[in-house]
Order: sequence, then C-alpha cells, then structure tokens
Amino acid sequence: MKRTILIHYHEINLKGNNRGWFENRLQRHVAALLRDVGHGAIWRFAGRLAIELPESVSRDEIDAIAGRLQKVFGIANFIVAREVRAELDAIKAALAELAASTRFESFKIDARRGTKEFPLNSQELNQLLGAYVVELTGARVRMENPDAVFTVELAQGRAFISVEKIQGAGGLPSGTGGKVLCLISGGLDSPVAAWRMMRRGCRVQYVHFHSFPHTTEESQDKVRNILRVLSRYQLESVLYMVPFAEVQREIVAYAPPPMRVVLYRRFMVRIAEAVAGREKAAAVVTGDSLGQVASQTLENIRTISASATIPIFRPLIGDDKEDIMRVARAIGTYEISIQADQDCCSLFVPKHPETMSSIEKAERSEQQLDVSKLCREAIAGMTRETISPEF
Repeated sequence: MKRTILIHYHEINLKGNNRGWFENRLQRHVAALLRDVGHGAIWRFAGRLAIELPESVSRDEIDAIAGRLQKVFGIANFIVAREVRAELDAIKAALAELAASTRFESFKIDARRGTKEFPLNSQELNQLLGAYVVELTGARVRMENPDAVFTVELAQGRAFISVEKIQGAGGLPSGTGGKVLCLISGGLDSPVAAWRMMRRGCRVQYVHFHSFPHTTEESQDKVRNILRVLSRYQLESVLYMVPFAEVQREIVAYAPPPMRVVLYRRFMVRIAEAVAGREKAAAVVTGDSLGQVASQTLENIRTISASATIPIFRPLIGDDKEDIMRVARAIGTYEISIQADQDCCSLFVPKHPETMSSIEKAERSEQQLDVSKLCREAIAGMTRETISPEF
C-alpha cells in the first residue's frame, strides 16, 4: 500500500488557459522546498499535485514534510493518504487499517469521485463506507464536528484514503506575481506586509535602513532573524543593508525639526526605488497602516509617495494593530519583532512631528539638502546578503 501526499490547489483552480504555468511554478517550488527531505516523485495528477513517499518514511519525516508544505502559497490543503487501486475491496482494506490506528467515537466519510468509471457515486460511496466503519468500530456517524473525517478521493483508477486533511497557506505560488522590494524594519508591520505580498505570488526582496554606529547592530541581526522565518515561504531572501546615518545627520542639520520623519521616509523611498531598479522589482512595499503613527497620516503618506516614480504597495493600510499582531503570530515573526532594538527612525525624532505635511512643504524643506548626492552615497555604502530559511 503506497503512501502519497495529495495536494489541492487554492486560487490556481480559478485560472484559465495559463493554469498549467501556475501549476508548474508550484511544482518547482515544492520540489526545491523538499530537496533535503526524503520523498519520491512529485507529479501533477488529475488537477492536483502528488508527492510519493518512500515505504521507509517515518512519522517524524512526514510531519517535517507537512510542516514545510503548510507554508507553500498556492496550496488550499493536502492529505497524507494511503494509495490503492480504485476498487471497493482495496478501499475497504485501506479504510479498515486507517480506522484501526485512529482513536475516535464519531466520524464521517468524505468521499469524492473524480471519475465516473467507478460504479458508485460519491453519496453512495459515503453511505456504504460509513456503514462499513460503523460495523468495524461501533462508532457513530456525525456530520457536524466529528472526531474523525475519513477522506476518500477517486481519480484515474486510483483511490486515496486519509484521515489527515491539513490546511495550506492559500494564495498564489511563489514567483507568479512578479518581484517587489519591501522596506523591512525589525517591527511588527513590515514583515506582515511582506508576507501578504508573498501570498499574492510576489517574490519579495528587502531593504533595511540602519544608523550604525549611532545605533547598535542589534536591529540588523533582528531583521536577519525575521527573514530566516519569512524565507520559509519563498526559500531564500535578498537583503540590502543601507547606511542611513549621514542622511539623517544632514536632515537634522538643515531641515525643520517637525519635517524630519517625513523627509527620512522620502529618502528611504528614493533609495529603495534605486535598489528596485537594480533588481528589476516593479514596486516598493511598506508596512504603513493609515493613522497608526505620525508619518502614516493621509497627508504624510501622499507627501512621501510623491518622492517615488514606481508604485508603492501598502497591504496593511486598512489594518489595525490587533490585525497585524494576529498575523505576525500566525506566520512566526511576532516573538522576534517584539524584541527591543534601536530602529533608525527612532533616532533624532522631533518632539512634535508634522502630521499634515504637503508636497510643497517637503520640497521646500529639502532645498538645502543635496538629495542626489546623499542618495548616491547611501547606495554606495550598502551591502547585499542572501538569507536562507530556518525550519
């Protein structure tokens, strides 16, 4: 009796003539993700993706594979199944074995016939197999909130029997949505914004602004740790570290104090756009949430956006802090993000930051600054790293 993981697609099912391209990208991603984990062939099968498991596979190895698959965008859910011929006796034998190794007092059968070659339809199969399990175990059938759900899927002469349906991450496969560059800090917001863009199929690269030596290196290490978590969703991440202290010193020296934070952000956007051009990224991503801090009022967002010529995506714009914290916990970045560190934007912050800026006011505030030179020097001093995932 073969063991197979059967993967069900999420939004890929809504695609038309280019569905095969999305399926292929998902298959390639899964193969790369599991390259160091023991498994057999991976193939597309009857509108699904199948992973063959070796006979010697252990429970711990299955759990390790399942844990990684839960972080693959494009997957709605998957089952760890016993694969047999699509014949009633073989299905019953597999179901009996599975029921004997499962503790339950109530259950239901979820049978799906993907081919009309099988003589029974889904409802008839549900009834017949349900009666069989009752006879074997004495358990009762319960359609709502049963202790166990036995899944039986029939497709192309094969039957897949499972009691483990595991939720996936949903969304679209990695790399199908293009490339974007995310401004990443050590806080809660920007990692969640990056994750949201990955879920839409984007390959996300990162730029982090630091003020070393005015701040410690902890913020840089913290970002690296966050990206080791986020890289589980896209295999690896490119990170640019940009020295920002000189830009900040110039702004403090020559610009009105209330405008400092807005000007910091305008320079960050300009530098990020230059990095995006190098990497052929089509947009910049930020963790802005409307009204959350002084720089994220509607007026200030407009002023900051005016410094860019490519789109700026703000996937958290309508979220509150509780929304963001909930996602951060779910994706694994929360515990890192809440650790104390010195962020460059907390350096030289005025007592009363501007909340109602205008583009004209920002441009006047920048008149004594050599904007192009400051951006060039920051870019010249930046470094590029590749961060791999930690599982």
